[in-house]
Amino acid sequence: MANLNKVFLIGNLTRDPELRYTPGGTAIASFGIAVNREYTSKAKGERVKDTCFVDVDAWGKTAEVINQYMSKGRPIFIEGRLNFRQWEDKQTGQKRSKLNVVLESFQFLGGRGEGGSGSGGRGGEAGARRAPAGEPPADDEPPTDEPPPDDDIPF
Repeated sequence: MANLNKVFLIGNLTRDPELRYTPGGTAIASFGIAVNREYTSKAKGERVKDTCFVDVDAWGKTAEVINQYMSKGRPIFIEGRLNFRQWEDKQTGQKRSKLNVVLESFQFLGGRGEGGSGSGGRGGEAGARRAPAGEPPADDEPPTDEPPPDDDIPF
């Protein structure tokens, strides 16, 4: 049987990214995002707002780009995988565990002035573009409304 571990989330950063380095020099950026949803409760028929807080780790050049361009409140689309960690608390001796997301790719969302300082994105979610291999989006590329050539269509 095949296995799949893939997560897609859109949310806002709950804190500025924290950048650190492994002893080997690999960058790690840790940050949190808040993913909001609204639904109508069956019991009372009222609109209910629910927020899920998710911790995210980005590695390598992607971590450095996230640290440079993202800040608390900024919207982001992330694609990654779930990671489960277990350890023993040194102070209490209790077993602890945590489920977080390891970022594999991302998109800047929103315009420059949305949700905090810094740059990235292209003026709204529809204008967001994938940042390949952790590179920031290029602002010098003109947007295009033309459909892709026939040979680029995957079917």
